[in-house]
Amino acid sequence: MIIHKGYENLNIVNPVVTLGIFDGVHRGHKTLISRLVDKANGTNGESVIITFYPHPRLVLSQDTTNLTFLTSLEEKIFLLEKEGVDHLIIIPFDHELSNKEACEFIEEILVKKVGTKYLIAGFNHHFGRRRDGDFETIRRCAESFGIVVEQVKALDSEKGSVSSSLIREALMMGDLDGANSLLGYDYFLNGTVVEGRHLGKEIGYPTANIDPDYKNKLIPKDGVYAVEVFLEGAGHFGMLSIGSNPTVNDDPGKKTIEVNIFGFEKDIYNSKICVVFRHWLRDEIKFDNISLLAEQLVIDKKMALRFLKK
Repeated sequence: MIIHKGYENLNIVNPVVTLGIFDGVHRGHKTLISRLVDKANGTNGESVIITFYPHPRLVLSQDTTNLTFLTSLEEKIFLLEKEGVDHLIIIPFDHELSNKEACEFIEEILVKKVGTKYLIAGFNHHFGRRRDGDFETIRRCAESFGIVVEQVKALDSEKGSVSSSLIREALMMGDLDGANSLLGYDYFLNGTVVEGRHLGKEIGYPTANIDPDYKNKLIPKDGVYAVEVFLEGAGHFGMLSIGSNPTVNDDPGKKTIEVNIFGFEKDIYNSKICVVFRHWLRDEIKFDNISLLAEQLVIDKKMALRFLKK
């Protein structure tokens, strides 16, 4: 996949294009991308995804404090590279771009810069100023420039149409299995190992504290998870806790992400780490003392290994 930062001097052959944010690159996105790739292959063209950075909501929202997303730009690229797409165009998003009418965007960028021949839109796709460009607006305008337009239907699930918002909701509710099913892969978190308070080591379960690489990364619901950890090119089983550690911490506002990597004792401060969320184990619990917490951790580890070794 060739990555273009901007839309100048592209020189793409017979472009078949789709565009969107693609947060999470979930199963619904993959259905759309599969159609994109198939159409490009069938017309001797090249498949093109156009996305925007930063996320439009980070530019347009007055308060971005609590905005969270499934993937950073780097994670999105990593996932898209697996889908067989020829080109990814990353367009800088700013207020000037947000004020373009849908037809203006189509003419100036899709036609004149990209040379789009075939446009594939998602089931609920909108773009342009105030998101006024619905599918019919997009179709009429694009066809006036000789672009053939196709709309891909929604991918349905038991929980409704697969969407990034549905997945975010599932993760925040602790429905990890549901979220992973909608994603089509297990949710993951990239970060850096930072120094903690060493309390885990005192009770026989040393943990690596993780500082997420992407400050707007959605962190799943507080609780304990069975995870797989990828570190220095190798995979390890572990259990991860998200929350305030109420048994030993009196400040409920101070949350941490800590992973106990089974059978691993190496000093890994400042190392890059990727945690893949395999299974939800339990909610966070406040125990009367550290001894009871340690007893529960024995149970948690056994449960984690049972799930991870399946």
